[in-house]
Amino acid sequence: MQHKIHSDHSDCCGHDHHDNHNHNHEHHHDDNHNHDHGGEFIFKNEILSLIVIGVLYISGLIFEQQLHNTPYAIGEYLVFIPAYLLSGWTVLKTAGRNILKGRIFDETFLMTIATLGALAIHKLPEAVGVMLFYKIGELFQDIAVSRSRDSIKALLEVRPDYANLETEGTINKVSPEAVKIGDIVVIKPGEKIPLDGQIITGNSQIDTSALTGESVPQTVRFGDTVLAGSINQVGLLKIQVTKLFNESSIAKILDLVQNARSKKAETEKFITKFARYYTPIVVFISLAVAILPPLLIPGATSSEWVYRALILLVISCPCGLVISIPLGYFGGIGGAAKRGILIKGSMFLDTLTTVKTVVFDKTGTLTKGVFKVVEIVPFNGYSEKEIIELAAKVEAHSNHPIAQSIRAEYGEDFDISQVSNYEEIAGQGIKANVGNKLVLAGSDRLLHQEQITHHTCDVEGTVVHLAVDNIYAGYIMIADELKADAKAAIQALKKIGVERTVMLTGDNQEIAARIAQQIGIDSYIAELLPEEKVSAIEKLISTNPKHNKVAFIGDGINDAPVIARADVGMAMGGLGSDAAIETADIVIMTDSPSKVATAIQIARKTRQIVWQNISFALAIKIAFIGLGILGVATMWEAVFADVGVALLAIFNATRIMK
Repeated sequence: MQHKIHSDHSDCCGHDHHDNHNHNHEHHHDDNHNHDHGGEFIFKNEILSLIVIGVLYISGLIFEQQLHNTPYAIGEYLVFIPAYLLSGWTVLKTAGRNILKGRIFDETFLMTIATLGALAIHKLPEAVGVMLFYKIGELFQDIAVSRSRDSIKALLEVRPDYANLETEGTINKVSPEAVKIGDIVVIKPGEKIPLDGQIITGNSQIDTSALTGESVPQTVRFGDTVLAGSINQVGLLKIQVTKLFNESSIAKILDLVQNARSKKAETEKFITKFARYYTPIVVFISLAVAILPPLLIPGATSSEWVYRALILLVISCPCGLVISIPLGYFGGIGGAAKRGILIKGSMFLDTLTTVKTVVFDKTGTLTKGVFKVVEIVPFNGYSEKEIIELAAKVEAHSNHPIAQSIRAEYGEDFDISQVSNYEEIAGQGIKANVGNKLVLAGSDRLLHQEQITHHTCDVEGTVVHLAVDNIYAGYIMIADELKADAKAAIQALKKIGVERTVMLTGDNQEIAARIAQQIGIDSYIAELLPEEKVSAIEKLISTNPKHNKVAFIGDGINDAPVIARADVGMAMGGLGSDAAIETADIVIMTDSPSKVATAIQIARKTRQIVWQNISFALAIKIAFIGLGILGVATMWEAVFADVGVALLAIFNATRIMK
């Protein structure tokens, strides 16, 4: 477990980036492995080792005088040296390895020099204290990182992923990872297609709105290719798998998140630069404190000034900063994960704090991408109830989503034998007898074809016209249903100070205007082709002040280029396409637009806590460095100034998780 933390520490102390990245990647891999298979075992080992060190250390402190009085103080060494090696072995090993690689000035080097110096001037309890408290700090950091990572993993499991694998006539529910190319998978109505494949049996309508943003379902039949993430709506399908699960799966996201260390926030980069200059300066000041006063001040002893120099080294160790800043961001990422928001790196948390314009795609982002009856307009003496009843009956045999939405709106059972002479007119509608009435239900074109007099040709949106015995009876308006929290999402953004909200859609002006008005969005751009959305976002970015960032939230494959172009790209991840999810900087796993405001609030809170940690750590360090040079601070104060600050910063950083 320790190695992972050190890879992060060294990361913050200004090493060669290329080497760093590989180093980190390697360790993340190990660390994941540990968390998955042996995390608890490692924590138990750590705690056991701390108990042993604690027993030795406390015994040494209680009996220090007696141990010191043994010949050559051998008793003291026998108790404190094992405690020192047990608690500091990782630090000593890392410092040695870094020195061999030419990386001298990092916190492990400072601690090694300071503690070995303390041993040399016979300050054994202080030397062990520094290493022991550092080890405790690391354990707390491990626990915080582990909790954050567990939140991310739990979040990724929100996506329902299984496959019905057919083998020798039997069907087994398996993990999609277990399915190989060429295997046969059965998808029942209502199920999500788990892997990309080609239909070998059945035909159906599939909802691809998550992938394409297109709300009208697509009819598929034998030989067609279907994509993972689409939802099978009506028929039973058998597909032959053409791609492995990990080529399009959420596994890639987990990998991206767990290796998000490469995407560092500016604050982390600042600390890296700061540590690069700060550490050598501290080492040279300590050397000066050890060497110059005994030469220049009458009566000054070497042992006293060497002790002060060692205290200075321990005090000035940048652990508090080096640990707490990445941990602050990791806590922010974990805290967001707990709320169903996946953030792929700390730099995106930083960018979120400056977002002033939020742009939404419509279908699948603000709306559900499903049809719902929104208006019934009767004519020629018919009532709304009569219209919906006739429409539900005439649509009784249709599996089309529009027909389903009409039947759902009617909501009552009826005797299907009332419907006779059912005839589907391709691309136009349905003609059937309901009881003793001839009912037509369909498009304006169908009315013209059947020469039915009506004066409502130009109704915008998705409309089903009805005629009974060749007399126009009215129409039913069907629209995409708004997500329950769409309006609340816009209100929440305005409340937290977002200056502008915009909606981009391929739908027509009237539908866009109605939705924008319903949810209170500031402006909209309608009738856009996918490539025109990129131009629209570029225009918004160019007209925005430089320090104000633009976030875009979308869900389909056609949104991927726009997500990539925005300052912060967000994807709806519950049903969103893999292309959008992989391109996005942030993934909203619950498909709730209101989470956008939550993500911005978490980012602001994270930044606030990170800067609290920086200010607090630097203030304490500067105060204690002064006390150390004046000889007021002992090694115990130095331990507090180093490890105490680190621990307090860690506890402060974990507040973001709550």
